Amino acid sequence: MNIKEKFNLEFKEKINKKFLKTVSAYANYNDGEIIFGIDDAGNVVGLHNIDNECIKIENMINDSLDPIPEFTITGENKEGKNIITLRVKKGRDTPYYSGGKTYKRSDTSTVEVDRSELTRLALNGINMDYEKRRASSQNLNFNVLKYELKERAGIKRTDLDILRTLNLYDVNGYYNIAGELLADENQINFSGIDIIRFGADVDQILYRETIRNKSLLSQYYRALSIFEQYYQYEEIEGYERVKKEMIPREAFREALANAIIHRVWDINSYIQISMYDDLIEIKSPGGLPNGLSKKEYLHNNISVLRNPIISGVFYRLGIIEKFGTGIARINREYINSLSKPDFHIEDNSIFILLPVIRTDTSDLAKDEIKIYNLLKKEKELSRKELDDALGFDKSKTIRLLNNLVKKNIIQKQGQGPGTTYKLI
Repeated sequence: MNIKEKFNLEFKEKINKKFLKTVSAYANYNDGEIIFGIDDAGNVVGLHNIDNECIKIENMINDSLDPIPEFTITGENKEGKNIITLRVKKGRDTPYYSGGKTYKRSDTSTVEVDRSELTRLALNGINMDYEKRRASSQNLNFNVLKYELKERAGIKRTDLDILRTLNLYDVNGYYNIAGELLADENQINFSGIDIIRFGADVDQILYRETIRNKSLLSQYYRALSIFEQYYQYEEIEGYERVKKEMIPREAFREALANAIIHRVWDINSYIQISMYDDLIEIKSPGGLPNGLSKKEYLHNNISVLRNPIISGVFYRLGIIEKFGTGIARINREYINSLSKPDFHIEDNSIFILLPVIRTDTSDLAKDEIKIYNLLKKEKELSRKELDDALGFDKSKTIRLLNNLVKKNIIQKQGQGPGTTYKLI
């Protein structure tokens, strides 16, 4: 077999209790498969008497999982040997326990969830997002929100009915956590935004500010103000002052808004904004929401809202546009730049790197510029098409392409003979 293990596919050479942890992980977070009779390297080793083994797997799940998830078991012949495929559906009644513990997938491994994640699963199981829970304080003021609603949405009078409409005040008669986060002040220990401006290296801190216990709107505008201080400037052109940007303001604004509305709020971790001479790094606590893959997040304009109430308020105020378009909007701001934004997705955080705009090709080698200009014109080419167009030999083209990939200027598409290259 040519396939390898991944986050939603696991191989088991034999049937033992270890696979039950992965069943828990799939039921808690995403559909997945476990194939029995294949070793870790993907080699088919086969199983004997698969009818009995299928019954054994079913009994083990029924006896060990609580609650019992939805699953199917099928046997088949592969390369002349018998294998069993167990398919597990993501369930609604989370958390799903195995042996008194509950699990999640981390790349190709299965690991136990921590206390915060367990609480989150329990809330999902009763169809309640964290932001819908009752706020710790019910004595809240919304002057910042009222001002923004008036200026941006034309709502002249903000009363309790408006707050209900925005889902900040529950029908059961209390402010929820989303309301507390958008109130002028919040007393609970919510982590906010930590901004650092570095000098020549990370040992030299030129400025630092921690923004917390304020409305998310106040945090958003303060972070935007600090950005403008360091990455915008004015230049005299003729008789006029022209505002210039080292990093696109719209790209930073979009990345900042997305970090606020999509972050996990029930862990004590700050949104970290690290500012350098050549780039800004924005780190948001919490990986991708359940049900959203890395590919969908980066390329398909698909959004799974972790905090739909907060997202709805930001949308109503025009701070964000159509849900799921943030990455595309950030990339669009760099369409004429050699340097491109970069996105790193980890299990517990998302990093967005926004580089200083580069339009000068002087730091590229002469032949690298030839490839760059050709791809700019033709959009997407194979290595052989580049060879034929530029008269380079195979080894030279590969070396130049690898250099441009490392510089984050072009990207490689596909594998094998069908591999192509295009500008990021």
